[in-house]
Amino acid sequence: MPLVAFDYRFTTPLPVSADRAYRWATDYAPDDWQRMGQDGHRRIEIVAPRTVLLTDTVRGPNGTVTKRRLVRLRPRDRAWTNTHVGGPTRHSQFIYRIVPRGPRRSTLEFVGLQVERSPRPLTPSQLARRARDVAREDATLWRRLARAMASDLLRPSPEPPRRRSR
Repeated sequence: MPLVAFDYRFTTPLPVSADRAYRWATDYAPDDWQRMGQDGHRRIEIVAPRTVLLTDTVRGPNGTVTKRRLVRLRPRDRAWTNTHVGGPTRHSQFIYRIVPRGPRRSTLEFVGLQVERSPRPLTPSQLARRARDVAREDATLWRRLARAMASDLLRPSPEPPRRRSR
């Protein structure tokens, strides 16, 4: 099967400051896939300072897929890269950047290069359609993550204990 490659991008509003959003988004956890509404598990390995190897196993309608991703964190820029080093989209690379939009809001800017197998070479219009479909899928995952971020970071503080009346 030939490989095809296409670029795509999207932006997603985030409900918290850029610094808080960056810390939350790059604080990887085994249950990250559940937060995205998926049936999966993540293994996290710190391989060097600001460098993480993620092994994701996700179950979907077409079976179970395992992907290995090398993530390079760039905290000063509130950015990170995600390069697929194993799995069906090996050699794909994604750039994430969180941009401030005021003291309590930010935006995720995403740019991706998807490399995947195709039963046949695709025409430019077929590649453009595939790019739109993948962008829509990924943007949907990030909208779910933005809701989880809001739930985690914007919870009202607990009410002070009430005095019992006697």
